[in-house]
Formats: sequence, structure tokens, C-alpha cells
Amino acid sequence: MSLIKTLRETKPFNQLPEEIFSEIDQAAEIRKFEAHVHIINQHDEPTGFLYIIKSGLVEVAVLTPGGVEMIVDYRKEGAFFGSTPIFTNEGYSAGVRTVKDTECYLIPKDLLTTIAKSYPHITEYFNHAIYSRVRNLYSNMVSDHAQNALAQVEAYPFKKRLSEIMSAPAETCQADTPIREIARKMVQRSIGAMLVCDENNKLAGIVTERDLVAKVLAREAADCKTLSAGEVMTPHPYTMTPDTFMYEATSFMMGHKIKHLPILDRDEIVGIVTLQNVMRYRSQKSMLLIGNVNKARTVEELISAREEIVKVAKALLSESRSHIETMEIISYIHHRIIRRCFEILMDEATRQGDTPPDINFCFIIMGSGGRKEMLLGPDQDNGFIYEDFPDDQVEAVDAFFIPFAEKLVAALSRIGYPRCDGNVMVNNPLWRGRLNEWKERVSDWIKVPEAQKVRYSSIFFDFMPIAGEASLCQDLREIVHAQIKAHPVFLYHMMELDFKHKVPLSLLGRFTLDRDKKHKGTLSIKQAGSIFIVDCVRMFLLEQQVDATTTIERLEQLVRLKVFNQETAEHIKAAFEAFTFLRLRNEINLIDQGRFPTHYLDPYALTKNEQDLLKEAFRVASKLQDSTKRHFSRIVS
Repeated sequence: MSLIKTLRETKPFNQLPEEIFSEIDQAAEIRKFEAHVHIINQHDEPTGFLYIIKSGLVEVAVLTPGGVEMIVDYRKEGAFFGSTPIFTNEGYSAGVRTVKDTECYLIPKDLLTTIAKSYPHITEYFNHAIYSRVRNLYSNMVSDHAQNALAQVEAYPFKKRLSEIMSAPAETCQADTPIREIARKMVQRSIGAMLVCDENNKLAGIVTERDLVAKVLAREAADCKTLSAGEVMTPHPYTMTPDTFMYEATSFMMGHKIKHLPILDRDEIVGIVTLQNVMRYRSQKSMLLIGNVNKARTVEELISAREEIVKVAKALLSESRSHIETMEIISYIHHRIIRRCFEILMDEATRQGDTPPDINFCFIIMGSGGRKEMLLGPDQDNGFIYEDFPDDQVEAVDAFFIPFAEKLVAALSRIGYPRCDGNVMVNNPLWRGRLNEWKERVSDWIKVPEAQKVRYSSIFFDFMPIAGEASLCQDLREIVHAQIKAHPVFLYHMMELDFKHKVPLSLLGRFTLDRDKKHKGTLSIKQAGSIFIVDCVRMFLLEQQVDATTTIERLEQLVRLKVFNQETAEHIKAAFEAFTFLRLRNEINLIDQGRFPTHYLDPYALTKNEQDLLKEAFRVASKLQDSTKRHFSRIVS
């Protein structure tokens, strides 16, 4: 991509006139960097350039207060880095190193500052990103909370990405490479696998030690002299991207019983990860938890695993890094426990001769679980989707799934997932059914948007598969989109219900506390704060007829669709992170006191800075509510 084209498409440069683009293009240098080298280090003396990536991939890393390096971002073509020293008096706030061979445009600082004098929106853009009040308050709060280096090292393996542990470059060969040559190279280089490329140098397969043994040595008719890689390789192997978290890859490799995982960046081979790589970084208290869940054979073992999540949360909370990622990791563990519970009960039913009917079905999770936004005290929100089987099978299906649903809900409750107060659970007939029955149900909610039906839909719309046939989820999602497209006024009713509740701040800026006897003197960070962000962002996404799982992913989609600008999205994200941080820390404190974790807290028990952070986050949520109301009110005007 040319520099001028990049500038035309990138904020804040896209507002500059053409002659400025030409001036920048003439002054810019082009510099190449090999893979796995540091371009800049945190706190380095400024180089005097803004870097814009022409091609390649870099990772942005920061040092935590405990001295552990953490990857915080990945940037590809068109992205820039190194702006902080140019537009502030500060040094580099993070380091940048290449994941693969990278080429950058280097724009001189003097030229940028001169241009910024005539076009001050450039300085305003960068300064606003750096000095956002809610972002600064949140960053300071997390930094203050950071604990000793030991706790951070314990959490570190959970946060590692595959780019940090993969072997690069990966050893490759062509499909016509003789097997003898592959075996010789594998011995010489002490590797257990070779990636096979096609004529376009794209991944076609993988030859592992196991392939050589099973397909060559163990077969009497196999001729080692004539066989080639293409004849013995495992075609279309599983792959992952370099920014995948290690905990996810570990669980995936163990679950699929594979020892070698090619790493691709947009179809380009950038490395390979082995099971030995990931096992080397497993921490005793954190990474083994997922392994223990996968190996569990009884509900009792899952009860123990569920109790261990708080230890993982404590370790992750100690890092000065995005707690949105912490929430996603905690959700991942919850999902694994819930899925393993389902598998244990299904295996138990089969052993007892009670086999499920021969139909496709999917066990789904909804609400915060469906958004991967679970913390330490989630309740149950789950259901069943069945394929559209004939009516004459209804009796057989109910005979298996009704008692199974009761056992599943009871087992999950024993493990530590309370029953939903609104009865949004798979043992309620309202939350299971054939695809066509779900279509009728959703259509009724949308066409007749009574308050309770709107509340149901707010939980239901965040659904994702946990076990079974995942394609049924996509079929159901298409039904939801079609119904909302046909009845867009439903989004107005969703907005109306949400707007009946306000953030708990008075006109004078004081907290408004709950007067209910059960929660008197406290407020809910979830029901009075983060839920407004979740609901509003979901409404905009539904209107656009696109899919994304987490609230942050949805925000990013809305920025790409130009529904929100980047500045607005950053404020919303910072507020959402602040709510998440304060809520998770509160839940950990409650567990330490022997109490059940909730989203209620006494705001006046917080420090002054923490109170300021909470107020700023509430204000962001309130502004988002106002914007959402104005937008969706136009539907009925």
C-alpha cells in the first residue's frame, strides 16, 4: 500500500489536502526490519519519526510494574506507532518488535509538527487519545493495584500469545519432496514436523513423526525411496493466528490430541507451535486448571475446578493490562467447566443405556456467558436448539431431553452456577425447541414487544454454542436478523426499556444508592453501569445486521461501519474496562470474606481516585444512553 493511499484512509491524516500528502511522501523514508527484532524499546530515546507500517506485522509490548513484558496490541499494514514522543513531552510508553519481516514508512517529527501548526486537529487527535480522562484514571488505578512480580509471573502464561512462543521461521518443504529427505532434515534440526507448501507457497499439509511411523515404517508395502511429502502428509491441518492466546491453543491442542500447530497470518506461514512449547510455559496454579477441567470425570471434580477460578482471577488482576481480556479468559474457563459437565452427564446417560435421539442439537449459553463476559458469580442462562425433526419424534426427544435438562441444571447448580431467578434455563420449555419453534418464539417477542419479552430477548440475543451442532446457532442468528430487519421498531422498544433506568449519579455528582432492603447503601456496577454499555452497543449491532461476540468486538465492528468514531469507541471501551476492573476486584474481596460474589458495592468505601473513576465511567454510560435514545427514537418519528 502506498503512503499517500494509507494517509488518505487513516485518521487524522485523511482530512489533509493532497499537496500535504505529496510533501509527506517526499520526506518519508522506507526502512525494512527483519522478523523478531525490536524497532523501539519502552522508554528509549525518541528516534524522531512516526512509523507507518507498509507491510508486515508488529507487536506492541509494555513492561508491567513487576518487570514482566506483556503484549498489548498487534498492528498491521496502515497502522502507525511511535507517536507519543512526537505530540507530547514523554518517551515511548511501549516497545515495538516485528512478528515477521516488516517494512515501514518513517515520517520525520519536524515535518509533522510543522503540519500540525496549520492543521491542529492532528495534535488534538493524538493528545485526546493520550489524555482521555477516563482512560488515565483507569490506567492509574490498575497501576496502583499491581502487586508483586511473583503474582504477575503466575498470570503471565495465561496472557502469552503464540507469537511469543512459536518457532520461527517454520521448516517447510514441497509436496514432491522425498520422505527420506524430510526425515533427514527432521533429525538434523531436532524437529518433529515439517510443513508442506503448495506451488503458491501456501500451507497444504503437515508431515509429523507420527505420519512417518504410521504411514511409512508401519506399512510393509510402503517404499521409503519413492514416497513424497504429499503422499504421507496430513492435509489441511488445524492452524491458529499469531495473536491467539496460549491458554486457548493449549486447550485446543490437548482436546484435539495434536502436537504441532502451524501459525498463519492471513494464509502466510509465520511459525509453528508444538505441544512442548506450550507445556513449557504452563504455570502450576493457572494453566493446569484447564487441563484438570478437561480430564474431570465427575461433577465433584468440576466443583473443585470452579472454586479455583478465583485464584486465576487474582493473578490476572495483578497485571496492569486490559481486564477485558481477563474477563474473556475467566469466561473461557467457565465455558470449559459447563461443557465438561454436559459431556459427563451425556456419557453417564449413554453408559446407562439412555442414548439421545438421533437428531442434531446444540446446547447454548446466553447472557454474559454468550458474550464471553462472565466474572466470578455468573448464574445459569442456557437452552437447547434442535433441528427441525418430524412431529412423530417429539415424544422420544422429550423422553430423553426433559430429564436430561433437569439433571444438567441441577449439576451446574452443584458446581457453583446458581439457577437463574428468571428461569432462563434449559429445563424450562421456553428455552428449548426446534429451529422453527425458536423462530415462532423470537417472532412473537419482536412483533409483540411487551416488557417481559423484551427482557427475554436481551438475554437471548447474546447466545453462543457450548456443545453439539454449532451450525444451528448460526441458523438461529439468521432468523433473528431477518425478524429485526422486518420489524425495526423492536429496537426502539429495547431502547425504551433500557432508558427507564439511569446511572446512579445525582445532578450534583453524588452517588445514588439502592434503597432496597437487600442492597441498601450500595449500587450495582453491572445493572446501573456496564449493562447500559452492553445493551446500547448490542442495539446498534443488531440494527447493522452483523455479528460479533464480545462488547469490545462489537464496538470495533461499529467503528469499521462508521456508526461510532474511534474517539467515542475508546471512551466507551475505557468505561467498560473500568466497570469490569472494579467489579472483579469487588467480587474477589467478597469471596475472600466467605461471601458470594455480586456486582453490588458501597462506592463510598472506595478511595477518592476510585470514586472519580467510577463517576467518569457512569457519565460515559449515560452519554451513550442519550445517543442511543436519539438514534432509535427516529425509527418511530
